[in-house]
Amino acid sequence: MGSLYGCLVESADGGQTRRHQVLNTEFSAPWCFYSPASPVLARYLSANSKHVIIFHLLTEGRGYAQIEGDDRSRALSAGDLVIVPHGDPHALRNGPFIKSVEHAEEVRRVLAQGLRGGGGEVTKFICGYMACEPQLYRVVLGGLPHLLKVNIRDGASGQWLENSLRYSVDRVDASGPGGGTVLAKLSEVLFVETLRRYIALLPQEQTGWLAGVRDSEVGKALALMHRQRGDRPGMSGLASEVGTSRSVLAERFRRYLSETPIAYLSRWRLQLGAQLLKSTSNSVIAIAGEVGYESESAFNRAFKREFGLPPARFRSESKVVRSKSVGQALVNSRHHTTR
Repeated sequence: MGSLYGCLVESADGGQTRRHQVLNTEFSAPWCFYSPASPVLARYLSANSKHVIIFHLLTEGRGYAQIEGDDRSRALSAGDLVIVPHGDPHALRNGPFIKSVEHAEEVRRVLAQGLRGGGGEVTKFICGYMACEPQLYRVVLGGLPHLLKVNIRDGASGQWLENSLRYSVDRVDASGPGGGTVLAKLSEVLFVETLRRYIALLPQEQTGWLAGVRDSEVGKALALMHRQRGDRPGMSGLASEVGTSRSVLAERFRRYLSETPIAYLSRWRLQLGAQLLKSTSNSVIAIAGEVGYESESAFNRAFKREFGLPPARFRSESKVVRSKSVGQALVNSRHHTTR
């Protein structure tokens, strides 16, 4: 996975994908389970997060997955991994659509205990989530489809990951020393392996962040920039670390991301700053220094150009918007009826 893994993990670190949960689930046909939108799930699964990326690994049996508002159902078989990166409401089922288990407060119980269902064919999943900051993940993974499905049993690395995850979920006590870390790292590697397979299938002419990660020079540069967010490397220093010339790096960056490396770095640091403004009580000047700005005034000017608001006002308005959006999402989930 090389630079791809490094780049994606550094991006995940910036996005704070640090809270995980992985559980075994079992369902008997016919059954139907509705997962509400990410802001609702975040309230019940991760107290300090605003967005959760859900994944479902089918280990036995069969089923179907469907995003709300999409008429297409995706057939699932053993070894299929489904990721919902943008937090869309979605349903899992085996059999015809029936009244689903849908309320957000039921999610923990259902994922932990499974559904008794109709007593028919058994389907088993390993289900989990990774909590993250949505603003940063929109920058990094905005090009992903709403529902991403790959089969991880068609390669040695995927089979190893599935076996390791199944063993760890069965045997590791997440509350014990190191248990949570083991499951967290396996979840991260599973997520990156899925992205690696998806990226490998992108057309050669594809552009965008994910296609850029596949390129050796651009992928290395992105990993370096995400890792050294507080430093201020010039174009020459960045090209030297990547092992190419300034002109080649600039040309390849424009090809995939339609901007220069320095412009991308500035925009990424401002996104990090916005995330820190929303998730911490640190002063504006402290945040400015953390994301590589030498003065509060320079950070204020750049931030206002990017977001249309100065940092302090952005922070206060974000709190109001977040409170309203989560409340509305909770109301919507309680009134949802699966078709």
